[in-house]
Amino acid sequence: MTQLAHVRPVVAPSPRRTATSPWIGFAVRRAAGLAATVAVLVVVSFLIVQLIPGDPAVALAGPDATTAQIEALRSRLRLDLPVWEQFAVYVGGLVQGDLGQSFMYGRPVAELIAARLPFTAAIALSSIVLVLLVSIPLGLTIGVLTRGGRRSWLDTGFGAVTGLLDSLPGYIFATILVVLLGTGVGVLWLLPPAYVASAPVASLVLPVLALSVGPICMVSRLVRRETAVALAEDYMRTARGWRLGAAALYIRNALPNLLTSTLTLSGLILGGMLGGALVIESVFALPGLGTGIIQAILNRDFPVIQGMVLVIGLVAALVNLLVDILLGIVDPRTLGGRHADS
Repeated sequence: MTQLAHVRPVVAPSPRRTATSPWIGFAVRRAAGLAATVAVLVVVSFLIVQLIPGDPAVALAGPDATTAQIEALRSRLRLDLPVWEQFAVYVGGLVQGDLGQSFMYGRPVAELIAARLPFTAAIALSSIVLVLLVSIPLGLTIGVLTRGGRRSWLDTGFGAVTGLLDSLPGYIFATILVVLLGTGVGVLWLLPPAYVASAPVASLVLPVLALSVGPICMVSRLVRRETAVALAEDYMRTARGWRLGAAALYIRNALPNLLTSTLTLSGLILGGMLGGALVIESVFALPGLGTGIIQAILNRDFPVIQGMVLVIGLVAALVNLLVDILLGIVDPRTLGGRHADS
């Protein structure tokens, strides 16, 4: 009888688990969210002009225009089409990168936005940078000085002052700044209360201050509270036991634990700052998107309103996306994914 050879059984290899970066899932979720945001913005920017009372054709034709002239103008502007056809024309133009033509000026809306966007962007971005540069060191310093119940008078005064300043609406604070700094003797030339083409940088000082004060107070209070929590943790007590210097103790150990919550709140208030920039522009007569939208509403210039609202919404969405990316870099746990075992 033939002896059977011992054959080592063949075992199918177990499937290898590949390491998947959490950035992939993050990118997919954010891309889907951004696409949904764009879709909502397109619908909202179109429908918002339908709520504006008045007929653009009547406003453009003038008081002496006949009914026939008004109807001809309405047909040329495609205002006689049903709403769904107007929306189809609007979306078709957006797909081709065309924001339309201004009813009032006869120029492409993209050109009008390009001329005004730098002013709004300069105010918003300068304010964001100022908020982060001032609020984080301020809140960290107050948190360190008042840790463990020390200097209660400083904690109380800080809370009272920041709460008062944060409660003031931006336009009221802008008016106060104009009175105090824009009309004082000897400083009018340095801080103009309205936009001056010959001094564009100086013209932005008061708007940036007016837009930044509230967020500075809000973020600095958050940083102070988070600092108090961080300083009470065991790892901070251990670090103090090693007799580390102030820079190593507070900047290297405490500060990184504050950035996640600080950036999260900053992302929430950035959209509000963009909206506030539009109001501040009106106070200081800056030729930005805010004053452009107001003028377009008064002139019933629907394409300009739609284009500017769409651009502002897109900028706010992109800023929030940037904040999410920074959060993912600072704290990978915010990505919402897990590293798979290799």
